[in-house]
Amino acid sequence: MAHMTMTPVVTFGFFVDGRWIEDGEAVEIRAPYDGAVIARVTQGRREHAEAAIAAAVKAFGTTRRLPTFERQRILRQVATNIAFRRDEFARTLAQEAGKPLKLARIEVDRAVFTFNVAAEETARIHGEYLSLDWQESTAGRWGVTRRFPIGPVAGITPFNFPLNLVVHKVAPAIAAGCPIVLKPAPQTPLCSLLLAECVQQAGWPDGGLSVLPLSNEDAGLLVTDDRIKLISFTGSVPVGWDIKRRAGKKKVVLELGGNAGVIVHSDADLQYAADRCITGGFAYAGQTCISVQRILVEQSVYGKFTELLVQGVEKLRLGDPLDENVDVGPVIRQSDVARTVSWIEEAVQSGARLLCGGKAQGSIVEPTVLTGTRPEMKVNCQEVFGPVVTVEPYNGFDEALRRVNDSPFGLQAGLFTRDTKLVFQAFEELEVGGLIAGDIPSFRVDHMPYGGIKDSGVGREGLRYAIEDMTEMKLLVMNVR
Repeated sequence: MAHMTMTPVVTFGFFVDGRWIEDGEAVEIRAPYDGAVIARVTQGRREHAEAAIAAAVKAFGTTRRLPTFERQRILRQVATNIAFRRDEFARTLAQEAGKPLKLARIEVDRAVFTFNVAAEETARIHGEYLSLDWQESTAGRWGVTRRFPIGPVAGITPFNFPLNLVVHKVAPAIAAGCPIVLKPAPQTPLCSLLLAECVQQAGWPDGGLSVLPLSNEDAGLLVTDDRIKLISFTGSVPVGWDIKRRAGKKKVVLELGGNAGVIVHSDADLQYAADRCITGGFAYAGQTCISVQRILVEQSVYGKFTELLVQGVEKLRLGDPLDENVDVGPVIRQSDVARTVSWIEEAVQSGARLLCGGKAQGSIVEPTVLTGTRPEMKVNCQEVFGPVVTVEPYNGFDEALRRVNDSPFGLQAGLFTRDTKLVFQAFEELEVGGLIAGDIPSFRVDHMPYGGIKDSGVGREGLRYAIEDMTEMKLLVMNVR
């Protein structure tokens, strides 16, 4: 497969069992910003999914026996390969996902970091010694535990981080010794195919990775086939829980949506909090699961904070994601542009006040700040997944905690305060997978445990934690009597 080039338009095959295949329908991949065709990708069929699973089962006989140093070498080489092609990956990200180029470069750097951390964690898949002679009848016995790779893994990824969220499936699978079949999002398969080149060139065994664009119907085999031992899915709430329902006996890890809340207490650095909320609410047009959506500000500083927030939002630069100076690019689909604007209009018609934004400019939704909203409005109770935040006052900290918890989601929350007592109270009471004190809920470092509760999912990503899910413990008991 040739390196990515956007002019002229090239058709790319998919990757199964160490081979590039162009046997299938060629689907156009269009740039969200202007609708231009940037590539054509061959979509696999059910028989290709079957072949990928069979190849993974066969490869498991090899990958499960690869020594630690070899898995480390492969992971580090993949990181090197991605870094060498940094600009190619970044431009591809900007074109297929509409992500501003400066954010795309950060995502590529994170992918390199994620593979390097996976290499380190490969050497930290620990077991333990157990003394078992706690009773007279068990004298002379002791045990050790060891973690073994679980088997073939299926990874299903969304459009919004078409490289790094893919890496969060692939890197821990390699570290654990598990083959993986990856289904990328239909809007953004190109970075996954570039990654397959990097993994193949690093020496990961044939069949150990397949990258396979599939229709949702054909991808159902990855969910139902018992030869797959774990599904790692990142995406929408209804699809995720339906996968869990259909998955049978296999393990399922779900990283789903959210409507992340931020509390800004009166003792916070308001300028810093506003700047961070602008980053968290509008980077990549709000299209992240932990994008800032609901901002709650103590009444005494509400006016000042809101003024700082709106001033900063109005300075954001909108436009072509390939422009180095652009902060906010397009929303992924025109249907999502229409949905986001309709939710804003619905809120305003129901009494909310528009502080800035509120309209669409082609594929771009203006960064929008609303106030005077109510909890039942869609801009609060559902996941906007667009460049929209609400900002509302609160009168007591307990009230703020209750309002953050008044959500079907529980991914991450942010808290700006200098009062450690309030931080620990929030940590105790907020129904979220992660509390980010002194920052926005959008903060993530790739080795930390990341995931949610309630409708936001089950299980955790982050290299060590994903490796634990992709391995299973065995116990060896020794009787020395």
